[in-house]
Amino acid sequence: MACTAVLMGNSDSTAARAGCPRRAASGRWAAVLALLAVALGGPHQAQAAPVEPDYAALLASPLRLEEDHKTDERRHPVELLRFAQVQAGMKVLDVSAGAGYTTQLLALAVGPEGTVWAQNAKPKPKLDQRLAAHPQANIQVLLRPFDDPYPAQAPRLDLITFILNYHDVANEAVDRARMNRQLFEALKPGGHLVLVDHAAQAGSGARDTKRLHRIDEALVLSELTAAGFVLDARSSFLANPADPRDQAFFDRKEPSDQFALRLLRPLSSAAASTP
Repeated sequence: MACTAVLMGNSDSTAARAGCPRRAASGRWAAVLALLAVALGGPHQAQAAPVEPDYAALLASPLRLEEDHKTDERRHPVELLRFAQVQAGMKVLDVSAGAGYTTQLLALAVGPEGTVWAQNAKPKPKLDQRLAAHPQANIQVLLRPFDDPYPAQAPRLDLITFILNYHDVANEAVDRARMNRQLFEALKPGGHLVLVDHAAQAGSGARDTKRLHRIDEALVLSELTAAGFVLDARSSFLANPADPRDQAFFDRKEPSDQFALRLLRPLSSAAASTP
């Protein structure tokens, strides 16, 4: 009997009768079982990548305001949601939520199983009006200072967004180092922060935060990494290389040059210290 015949057997005695080594027979039998487990969806089966939501469909939601559609032309919301990797069921904090343009998009994307906290340091009547006109049960408004933006006892977050307002925070009496540490601690390990802002000239630091409402990307990145964040990706979906960065964004006819950063809270503290 050929040694391959023992693959149909169920004991080492079969292998012995076939004149085959027991270890070889058992090893081959284990290999076949492993292959069958994979084929039948066992523990060795590769996990499927998450399916990207239809972000573009969210833009047509009747909950959105007419003025939001005009804002879409310059804010590129689909690209933002894609870069932020928003998924249904996520817990999200929108820092400096303002009138709620981004907050509402995030709430539509995370769906009824998710939650979005809209943080502002002061009441925002336009946000209140938006939510009064089109209530969304998965949006919670937070009135908290920037350097303590999220309750310590609240659920840990999958995502934090900080859109076009880091430069404004730099103009206020805010301990940004403390704020960034608080944001870091608010995330689950493996969670991420997405920050977008108007780009200042390279090397300018915080020089233009008040006069031009811009901030140096390098300064923002250095402050966030000092809090423990690790840069995961940059995106150019809001970049405008033709912008000389010498005017306030609201004084320009063309869009300002904007940078977009995605940063992670590492799964372990050791990863955060890796250069």
